[in-house]
Amino acid sequence: MTKLYIKVHDQIVHNKMIIEVLKSKLHCVKVTEANLHYMGSITIDEDLMDAANLIAGEKVEVVDNNNGARFETYIIKGERGSGCICLNGAAARQVQVGDICIIISYAHMDFEEAKKFKPSVVFVDSENNSVR
Repeated sequence: MTKLYIKVHDQIVHNKMIIEVLKSKLHCVKVTEANLHYMGSITIDEDLMDAANLIAGEKVEVVDNNNGARFETYIIKGERGSGCICLNGAAARQVQVGDICIIISYAHMDFEEAKKFKPSVVFVDSENNSVR
């Protein structure tokens, strides 16, 4: 019998199926800034990060509902309570201030664990304040 070894981000998992699932989502946030001359990333209000279980440096996918753009970047912590959603560097070319975006992070986990996992999904008002 051959043992199955899977390497996922420097972890060895024995005889497990690992899948990628939704971990966190900020739903329909409004872009407040686009700063082309800053080294890449997305700056997110720390209150929104906490509500969605996101951390600085975490890789996220950004989906722009206005133009259909989808791209990946990483998070920089923004001023708490500011409602800040700022795309920096090259990502700033993908959005316009006022665009509505979805910010998504994913996690790798065992298939059985994933069945029970509940992602953090945050909805916001027109000022990017968490409403649930």
